[in-house]
Amino acid sequence: MRDRLILLPGWGLGTASLVPLAASLRAQDPRLHVELRPLPELADSALEVWLDHLDRSLPKDVWLGGWSLGGMLASALAERRGDHCCGLLTLGSNPSFVARTDWPHGMAADTFGTFLDGCQNHTQVTLKRFRSLCSDGAQQPRTLLRQLGIGVPDTDPLYLANGLKVLAQLDTRQALQRYNGPQLHLFAGSDALVPAEAAQALSDLLPDVEVGLVEESSHAFLLEYPQDLAEGIKSFLHESGDD
Repeated sequence: MRDRLILLPGWGLGTASLVPLAASLRAQDPRLHVELRPLPELADSALEVWLDHLDRSLPKDVWLGGWSLGGMLASALAERRGDHCCGLLTLGSNPSFVARTDWPHGMAADTFGTFLDGCQNHTQVTLKRFRSLCSDGAQQPRTLLRQLGIGVPDTDPLYLANGLKVLAQLDTRQALQRYNGPQLHLFAGSDALVPAEAAQALSDLLPDVEVGLVEESSHAFLLEYPQDLAEGIKSFLHESGDD
């Protein structure tokens, strides 16, 4: 269904963070069916197991999208589904969250390792720190930080740690190159977790794909500018044949 969009959330925050954007999308285009789905809660941290789970549980022949980790998983699933994915939308999703030799636009591996250790041993402190990083760079960081604390699910630390292990494995560059459907990738200009340089690097990698940068916005820019983002997403869907 080209009028159906499935959105996956970022790590550790649940679907509440996507609610304002989903509401704005529905208000601007009543024909668009927007569904929010949580990230998998699995005792296995193998990427293929997560993708198998998502492939079984999410409807086919729909648009796939997500924020941060959710967008990275949607990217990998879009490539797997090929023509059975109508299109792809990512928000603040670095093709590789962890820096690699040929992708320096990510978090240093040792920094990520410290973050994973904190998740396993000091879960609540790490989640609080993560929400703070999500709001860094926002026009009103304190307000945004409070918003990010609303509706956060009480997730088992094992599942949270496995989500980070999956995040470390993901490198969606080849998946994005192989997926032939329409793609829109939006980044935040003052993101404390995903360097803004990743937007230009992705644009260089995919010159025929639409990549946008929202200036003066944080990693949680979907909570800062839900109406503006919804307007841009609506235009992209229509230009891609959704009307």
